[in-house]
Amino acid sequence: MRAAIETFIRQNFYVPDDVALAADTSLLDSGIVDSTGVLEIVAYLETEHGITVDDMEILPENLDSVAAIDAFLARKRGREGSAA
Repeated sequence: MRAAIETFIRQNFYVPDDVALAADTSLLDSGIVDSTGVLEIVAYLETEHGITVDDMEILPENLDSVAAIDAFLARKRGREGSAA
């Protein structure tokens, strides 16, 4: 999943060549993603990964880095998968 998330970030946001997009790089602090970009990430997760992101889950600890998004997606899939 992490590679797919990183690919999405690189294809949809400006990631300068000289900026390494490490798994724990803060997307907000580095200026790669702004508040509108967070909504694009949410739409990507819902559309491409079939999860529902509640408004209360739109937090930096869930969406501020590739690693955080990956972990959030894994948690959501586990919860939604067990509810089915």
